[in-house]
Amino acid sequence: MIEFNNVTKTYGQTADAPKALDDVSLRISRGELVVLIGASGSGKSTLLKMINRMEQPDSGSVMLDGHDTAHMPVRELRLRMGYVIQSVGLFPHWTVARNIGVVPTMLGWQPERIAARITELLRVFDLDPATYGPRYPHQLSGGQQQRVGVARALAGDPEVLLMDEPFGALDPLIRTALQDEVKRIHHASGKTIVMVTHDIDEALRLGTQIVLLEQGRIVQVGTPLALLSQPANAQVADFIGRSDVGIKLLSLHRADSLARAEAPHSGPSLPANASLREAVSTLALHGCNTLNLLDDTGTHAGVLHAADLFSHARNGVLQARAEQGPHA
Repeated sequence: MIEFNNVTKTYGQTADAPKALDDVSLRISRGELVVLIGASGSGKSTLLKMINRMEQPDSGSVMLDGHDTAHMPVRELRLRMGYVIQSVGLFPHWTVARNIGVVPTMLGWQPERIAARITELLRVFDLDPATYGPRYPHQLSGGQQQRVGVARALAGDPEVLLMDEPFGALDPLIRTALQDEVKRIHHASGKTIVMVTHDIDEALRLGTQIVLLEQGRIVQVGTPLALLSQPANAQVADFIGRSDVGIKLLSLHRADSLARAEAPHSGPSLPANASLREAVSTLALHGCNTLNLLDDTGTHAGVLHAADLFSHARNGVLQARAEQGPHA
């Protein structure tokens, strides 16, 4: 879907000016949720902005669906993409409904179709259309504004959704809720999403592929499991965090993956689709050895035993250490 071929970008005119991107090549398959991560100044936002030509490469090419973006009209290119930024960027003097409908309007959709799309997206993000459609951005909370920003980016049914640290300014509770929304939308729509974050936990939670950059170069590309269990070098292992790799591995698996088919036990319950990491937290909070798991309808879906969970975690850590080598 998206391909970078030997892309280089330098800011500054001197010979020793640092390169924001240094001969970067990367292929992003259709339907992936790719997270670009790295320290500040690693080049991740520059790489993202190359996709919709907000930044231009000094050399190399960026391809979209087999076509060189340098030869595509900018307006046409950007109308094929949704773009979400941390500061939201809603038009303050427009209502929520008009903000969401801006791209469909530019695409020439009929008013009835635009209205239906606005209603659909507001409901997707748990915002009542009659209540929130007529409101202005200043009348919304930060989390609601970010929801509207993502809805606006999706309104024109874009092929690609670009997200540049979209949740960085939100409190943890709202941030987690919006991460869940993005995961759900990705699974439901199959859209190609490219997202920038500096938060490794967010990258592991959302990404189907993670791209780790350092000083304008790609250090490693892989699934969350691959980065945790097979870091390319010590630098990657340090960035991910050596001390809690076991906990991070647990975040990649659902609680029901270890469920026993047993009648309910006395004690707390947890959604079956919660992560094993969340299960550890719940077990510690309640000081118990078992958790009852509930499916989406609230029906009992089995029992998770602490012994099974910690055995799974231990095996995962041992495997990760074996694959990292003797210095892990």
